[in-house]
Amino acid sequence: MSLMQAVTLLFLVMDPLGNIPFFMTAVKKVAPQRRQWVIARELLIALAIMVAFLFAGQGLLGLIQVSPEALTAAGGIILMLIAVRMVFPSPETTLEEVSLSDEPFIVPLAVPYTAGPSLLAVEVLLVSQDPGRWPVWLAAVLMAWAASAAILFLSGYLERILGERVLLAIERLMGMVLVMISTQMVFDGIQRFFDMG
Repeated sequence: MSLMQAVTLLFLVMDPLGNIPFFMTAVKKVAPQRRQWVIARELLIALAIMVAFLFAGQGLLGLIQVSPEALTAAGGIILMLIAVRMVFPSPETTLEEVSLSDEPFIVPLAVPYTAGPSLLAVEVLLVSQDPGRWPVWLAAVLMAWAASAAILFLSGYLERILGERVLLAIERLMGMVLVMISTQMVFDGIQRFFDMG
């Protein structure tokens, strides 16, 4: 997987446009003059978690003895579930939480909205495919985070400018792209498994 392919995959999984309404709900009761600072702080915390997991994830795989082939197929299945939720959102599958009474800290903005379990699983998948290319994977994480952070930092403005319908349409389009990527990952994992035999 190339650098830009990894950036695209990570960006789609982070789904910043789909997270705009969730961010706005989470900071609704935060003082207006502090909202941007809170969002920036949570995005930086999410980045720290993402980078830490990028390097620790491979060790976790070694402990549970999961093969790269199984991880590739499992990662594809996880991404497929995310993509289906993006294309066909419903109250039962939404990640939206009730507006918080206090200022959010780590949960839910940093985790799981930005650095969610799906994103962390993709990081492990990337590193497991080629551990020697960790500088490329680190660059991909930084680039995808930067693009997502820019969108989420401006979430209040984007929500007003684009409107809910446009954001929903873009999220569904991103979900369709993610369906194709996840399907290919499942096929790759199955093919590698049989090639080993």
